[in-house]
Amino acid sequence: MKCTAATVAAVIGLISYAPARAGDIALEQGAYEVAVRLELPHVEDADAQKVATICIDKADPGGTFGLAVLSENNPLAHCPASNIHHEGDTLTFDIKCPGGNAAIASAKYTLLGQRFEARIAMKMGGKNMTMTEVQSGHRAGACPASSPHF
Repeated sequence: MKCTAATVAAVIGLISYAPARAGDIALEQGAYEVAVRLELPHVEDADAQKVATICIDKADPGGTFGLAVLSENNPLAHCPASNIHHEGDTLTFDIKCPGGNAAIASAKYTLLGQRFEARIAMKMGGKNMTMTEVQSGHRAGACPASSPHF
């Protein structure tokens, strides 16, 4: 069989677009500076904003690599993730706090090498309050030896 340049290019293209294996992440490990903004429905100019720094860890046993709710005073920040799915450059998961009328959320991250974008739709339990946390992060260097959130 004769290999042409087009055949070689097609094979290389297929290899580079192979689906991610379990545990692979399309985001480099390290410290990330994350701009966090809350969107509240029906409220103009109420976007609360902050910047946080997190550590992305590919060996995270929780499966979210250190990605989580980052807005302040948010009960979802300490609740477990479930239904974790990672395909290509997309990571999705649900967050549910224990107990009746507990807060719940659905997160979708787009992982882009040294940066990511995210939207986390949240419902605050019995309060019937909904909001969306929007995150935009970029790699800022190596993680320090301290905690994942610093």
